Amino acid sequence: MSFPDPLIDSRSFGRWRIHAIQAGGQQLDGGAMFGVVPKTLWERKIAADARNRIPMGMRCLLVEHDDGLVLIDSGVGNKESAKFHDIYGIENTVAGPPQPGRTALEAGIAAAGFSPADVSLVINTHLHFDHAGGNTWRNEGGETVATFPNARYVVQRGEYEYAGRANERTSASYFPHNWAPIFAAERFDLIEGEPELRSGISVRLTPGHTPFHQSVLLRSGGETLCFLGDVVPTVHHLPLPWIMGYDVEPLVTLESKRALLAEAVAEEWQLVFEHDAHTGFGRAAIDGKGYRLAE
Repeated sequence: MSFPDPLIDSRSFGRWRIHAIQAGGQQLDGGAMFGVVPKTLWERKIAADARNRIPMGMRCLLVEHDDGLVLIDSGVGNKESAKFHDIYGIENTVAGPPQPGRTALEAGIAAAGFSPADVSLVINTHLHFDHAGGNTWRNEGGETVATFPNARYVVQRGEYEYAGRANERTSASYFPHNWAPIFAAERFDLIEGEPELRSGISVRLTPGHTPFHQSVLLRSGGETLCFLGDVVPTVHHLPLPWIMGYDVEPLVTLESKRALLAEAVAEEWQLVFEHDAHTGFGRAAIDGKGYRLAE
């Protein structure tokens, strides 16, 4: 697998500057990524390797908001073993600055002209390792500490509680070292519902992948952008029944997608696809067969 590109895609959105940062690549089983959709259909969209894995990204979004720098999701971080990286096909290290042991996420932040210390708010769509792993990092002394020392972190209270009672089905996705040090420092805020976190930045409950998964909405200059998270992880998941086998409540995902994409099409939202290896931004369209990427 080659590292997904580009590392950073910067553009204007309303009165803000935003940066889609490719925080690394991973390879997950194609069957798991497309659930009940037969391989004969999904392999027409994306090719699998000899281990039946498909290339995916771990895209995060950095927003230059008036009230401070906001980061949405944080990739996988630097704390996992070589064996773990092999199983999930993770490639997220880059040569050179900003610091040894840091990852493509920090390199992308640096490319945008900032440092982790500049981030004021981190929003997690949920707490799976590939979305919240970069919340913390293991420093050269072996300590696991907050990656963004001056930031408040935000996630749904229900997601935090769900992660804390992980079972045989879900424990492979939830690692307490991705959030425990932040809670210990009293820097994690648990929210309920769909509050506005900063002017023009709010969350939308999109359950199904996990029971309290949230997407993030940005509204500025008459435009709306939705950071989808895992409700629609790639452009190939736009059709309503194309749902991941990883989702704990796939029929709930179906209804989350139905409502979200109907609104996205009606209001011409921009969309950010977190796990697509190459397509970061796009808009949804609908034809007689369902939803697709607008041309």
